[in-house]
Formats: sequence, C-alpha cells, structure tokens
Amino acid sequence: MTAEKYVNAIIKKVKCGKEKRQEIKAQLLSDISIALEQGDTLEEMINRMGSVQEMAAEFNENLSGEEHKKYAKSKSMKIIAVVAGVLIIVIAAGYWFLPKGAEIGESGRFEQTVVEEQIKAVVQKLNEKDYEALQENAIEELKPYLTAETMETAKKQTAADWGECKSFGTIYMAEISQMGKHSVVGEVTVTYANASITFRITFDEDMKLAGIYMR
Repeated sequence: MTAEKYVNAIIKKVKCGKEKRQEIKAQLLSDISIALEQGDTLEEMINRMGSVQEMAAEFNENLSGEEHKKYAKSKSMKIIAVVAGVLIIVIAAGYWFLPKGAEIGESGRFEQTVVEEQIKAVVQKLNEKDYEALQENAIEELKPYLTAETMETAKKQTAADWGECKSFGTIYMAEISQMGKHSVVGEVTVTYANASITFRITFDEDMKLAGIYMR
C-alpha cells in the first residue's frame, strides 16, 4: 500500500464536508512525508497511526456537528443525483415526444380512463408515503429507488412541505414507441395546500410504473 492509497482509504470513510476532507488529506500526507524523510518506513508509520478504520473513526469522533451536517447534505445530493439520473433515463431516454409518439389509445394498447386512474393512484401513494405499494407495481429497474429515503428527499427538493392534496389538474397523455417497446406518459399538475407539483409519470406496456418525475 502506498501513502496515497492509505490516506485516500481513510478520507473515503471520514464524514465531513469537501473542504475539511481535503484539509485532512493534505495534513495526513504531510505527516507521512515528514516521517519518511526522518527515516521511518511507511509500514512503521501506518502501524503507529493505526488502521484505516481506526483513523477514520477517530476523525469522525472529533468532527464538529457542522461538518457532519455538511456530509449528510452531500450524501443527500448524491442520492438525488442518482435518482434524477435514473428517472430521466427511464422517462426521457428517447420516449418523450419523439416522432414515434401517438395519441392515447391509437395503438390499442392503452385506455385513457385506465391510465388516468393509474396516474392518480401513483400520486395518491406518494401522498400516503406508501412506497411499498409503488414498488410492487414498478419495473425492476425502478424498484431500488422507490424507497422512503430517496423519494422523501426528492419530494423535499420541489417543496419543503406540500401540505394536504387539494385537487388534480387536467391529465395530458401520449403513447410512445421505441425499438418495438411501447409506453404511455402522463403529466398532471396537482394542487396542495402549500405548493403546486407537476408530475410526469410513465408506465410500460403492462402498465408497470416505469418512471416518476416531479417539479
């Protein structure tokens, strides 16, 4: 193991903000460099400092509450980025308003009333925080992201507190076909006590939930 790998392994486990992490890394590399110049071997230095887990635990124990908050915020943003990336891929990767789009019902695969009911049902489950029910009727690729942690974080990015659901606006729908596969996309703006949220919801040919986008 090199000094760089040793320090990087520690830094990955330290729960703090980016600037503090860089500061800790620079200090550790400096300490090791000084010790090596004084004749210590890297192995001796690591044995004296402690294992990766021990060093990381010591730093985490001594970090301020503010640094822990920065780490939590950074982790949340990464989760949001992953969710957003997956949902965008599922929803928008060649599906939305492509030349192969068609009016609802044109292919004979989807019924407007059924799609409307399912869109409202998805929104209702989001309102009730019934993420297990959403997972049960979702495609496999989407299920890992329909958890309370990721979805509640995503919801808070649109508004901190939606409040009680008041009404549904007009639901707009379109069928999409690509590479022999068919899906249906619906968009609706829902009015809550404290916010208006627009949902774009996608179902596959079997009416399995294939994507959720909120803004």
